[in-house]
Amino acid sequence: MYRADVDPEHASVTGRKRSQRPQRTHREVAEELRARIRSGALRPGERMPTQAQLAHEFGVERGAVRQALRILQSERLLTNVSKGAPATVAADLTRALTGPEAPPLPTTVALAPRIAEAFAAEHVEIDAVCLTSISLTLAIGEPLRQIHAGRLKPAKVDVRVLLPSRDIDLAFPVPVEGRRDDWVHERWVAMRNAQGQVLEHNLLALRATHGIDVQVTFRALPFTPPVKLYLLNGAEALFAYYTLARRETEIDHEHLEMYDAQGTRSMLFSFRQGPGLRDTTFVEQSHLWFNALWETISSELVLTG
Repeated sequence: MYRADVDPEHASVTGRKRSQRPQRTHREVAEELRARIRSGALRPGERMPTQAQLAHEFGVERGAVRQALRILQSERLLTNVSKGAPATVAADLTRALTGPEAPPLPTTVALAPRIAEAFAAEHVEIDAVCLTSISLTLAIGEPLRQIHAGRLKPAKVDVRVLLPSRDIDLAFPVPVEGRRDDWVHERWVAMRNAQGQVLEHNLLALRATHGIDVQVTFRALPFTPPVKLYLLNGAEALFAYYTLARRETEIDHEHLEMYDAQGTRSMLFSFRQGPGLRDTTFVEQSHLWFNALWETISSELVLTG
């Protein structure tokens, strides 16, 4: 348990002598505190040191500490993160959503905390390959709320999204019997366009409301992506398979059986750059793959019509 009577000039939250290392980033602070929580050095229900004590230990500004604590709160490792009283280690760590040891989780559960962490950076870079941008649009809602509340303010946001072209025959969604395919296709086009427009509008609005430099670009792929991929700030790759299922839907008051994938439920796997060669290589190769598609066979995409 943390002892309040230990001189913060000479001890860390685990009682170790403070190291004399160069100033760390907020992500490095979050990684260290995450490791202490997972190792049991900081136990469930235990109060954290104050932000001033943490800032002194890590040799960073309090703002970096607050960003680190918000990351861990978004991962459900901490509670009661505020400018006042010290945060508390979550009582139930089995609910933690992210981190190197976290299991894969549905996109709707896992993506938003990772996007929120990405927006804690000064320069946010998000690349995505997906069938529609609905999961990304939903996930960006949380950091947008934090920006509007004054808790986050990146200087620059760059988002690039690869989506299937409307001019191709999609592998899915498609009717089971191969009939009325134009209905299904036009319905998908409308959804692709609507979600992309909402994503673009919400992000570009940050220019006027908060003076943030925002760039959002879409390009069209000549094929149906069998997987979805999100690349965050050059440091993390989130990967999920589109798993097809047969389901019934209603279009213009007619029932239609179709093969489709529910991307919001796809299990999302996280790979992060770090000491592990496997994860680092996956992130690097994912960036090479994305950039190759962006620069070669993709084409301009206008989200209308």
